[in-house]
Amino acid sequence: METTRLSTKGQVIIPRSIRAAHNWNPGMELEVIDTDDSIILRPKRPFTETSIDDVAGCLKYKGKAKSIEEMDMAIMKGVKQSDDSC
Repeated sequence: METTRLSTKGQVIIPRSIRAAHNWNPGMELEVIDTDDSIILRPKRPFTETSIDDVAGCLKYKGKAKSIEEMDMAIMKGVKQSDDSC
């Protein structure tokens, strides 16, 4: 276990071996999570976490509903096109 010291400015040096093990580089943003008895540092995610319900509204389809058979045919067509392009 490595130790570090809190500076008068509230800064903490993360030991080089830990930064290297996690591939953390200067300027990287970290989230600070306060738990009951510890603090967790983890890389900040580039986007806020969302669920399908949060974004499904932007997927509106205008037109007649497709049947299962039509959807299956479109999927098979897409698979065939991707196979042909390889």
